[in-house]
Amino acid sequence: MLILSRRWWAVLLLLMISSTAQATPKDVYEQALILAGHGKYQQAISLLKGGANSLPAASLWQSRLQAASVLIASLASQQVITRPGVNPYLLLAVQYQQQHPPPSVIRSWWPTVLATVIPGAGHAWLGRWHDAITAAIMIWPMLLLTLWAWHRNMGPVTVFFAVITLWLWSGTVFSATLLSGRATLDAYHLWWLGVWQASGLPGHLS
Repeated sequence: MLILSRRWWAVLLLLMISSTAQATPKDVYEQALILAGHGKYQQAISLLKGGANSLPAASLWQSRLQAASVLIASLASQQVITRPGVNPYLLLAVQYQQQHPPPSVIRSWWPTVLATVIPGAGHAWLGRWHDAITAAIMIWPMLLLTLWAWHRNMGPVTVFFAVITLWLWSGTVFSATLLSGRATLDAYHLWWLGVWQASGLPGHLS
């Protein structure tokens, strides 16, 4: 059984090597875009670099593969392109960057602080008014019940209400912080798509 298993893996490895050797630069390029579209940035970059290194210098597809690897690397690290070299696609991308600077980073501590001080304020600061109203509806009644029970010296009932209130409140704080980071990522990704289109590279991340 072990021998069959080893033989099977050897055959599979040979098939993979054969398919890679027969792949055209366009195939490599499209496969890399699919990988990047699924968030597998490092695999896509490695595939693009390997394909570029196997092509003649200054060829069309080598320039495309190199430019795509740099752009995907900038997406993964959320950094701008600083060294375009003589690659025509990267030069166009850098020109777009200079005319359209990347979005400023939303400081995640602002919605966190606001959500901690006033229930729903963090979501309101992010412009998510539906979530802000939901947070307020969940927490404010429980907070009033907690204060009422404390004023009436209701002991265990006060503790119960307080625990529920703190649990709900901490959840909204976490939500506001998470949404703030997501807003930053979405804004950068939208800006990056403009950079990709400006570069003139074919295709898009699926």
